[in-house]
Amino acid sequence: MKINKEATDAAILAEIGWRLARLRLEKNLTQVQLADQAGVSKSTVQRLESGDVSPRLSGFIRVCRVLDLVGQLDRLVPEPVPGPVEQLKLSGRRRQRASKAGVVKASPQKWQWGNEA
Repeated sequence: MKINKEATDAAILAEIGWRLARLRLEKNLTQVQLADQAGVSKSTVQRLESGDVSPRLSGFIRVCRVLDLVGQLDRLVPEPVPGPVEQLKLSGRRRQRASKAGVVKASPQKWQWGNEA
């Protein structure tokens, strides 16, 4: 099944659970082994794979870490990219050139009569 916006929450959870179970089996791990490596309970793995009840997100991330899926979570929630107008506004704030090293500006002296020259 392809996960898309028309799918129900239950269907998406079931599909994710089925995919996690397949990946676990491809790595030749039992549910107990996966749970031990992920630092979660066996029931968390069972709930994830069944798709019946959604466990804590931290448990999901731990399981994904053991199954080498954490790098793909970046696609799930991509980093926000500023729009074109915002990029233009930000580009004006970037440093354009370096300052001369070691040059110290003299502090202005208080002006007095007779210091015109």
